[in-house]
Parts: sequence; structure tokens; C-alpha cells
Amino acid sequence: MKKLLLIVLCFILPPLAVFLHEGLTRKVLWALLWQLLGHVPGVIYGLLVVTKDPAK
Repeated sequence: MKKLLLIVLCFILPPLAVFLHEGLTRKVLWALLWQLLGHVPGVIYGLLVVTKDPAK
């Protein structure tokens, strides 16, 4: 259920979704940069980070 909420949040505010999933890491800064470059790249990056397999 948590992952579903993070996916929905990716469509609204990707850097916040990445922050809630990863904590304060460089990935949050990347998500913010992609978000500033355009909403769609930010959403794509957020979805990639939130849905990736943690075993890899």
C-alpha cells in the first residue's frame, strides 16, 4: 500500500516521493533537478526510483 501511495505522489511532487522512499540522498537532488527541467522528466525519474527492485 505504501508503494502505491508513493507512485501517486510521484505524479504530484516527485522529489517528495523520492525523499519519503530513499531519505535525504543524492537521488532527491536529482529528482529536484529533473523536476525543475520539466514535470514529465521528474515524474519519470521519481517512478524509476520508487518502483525499482531494492535487491538490485
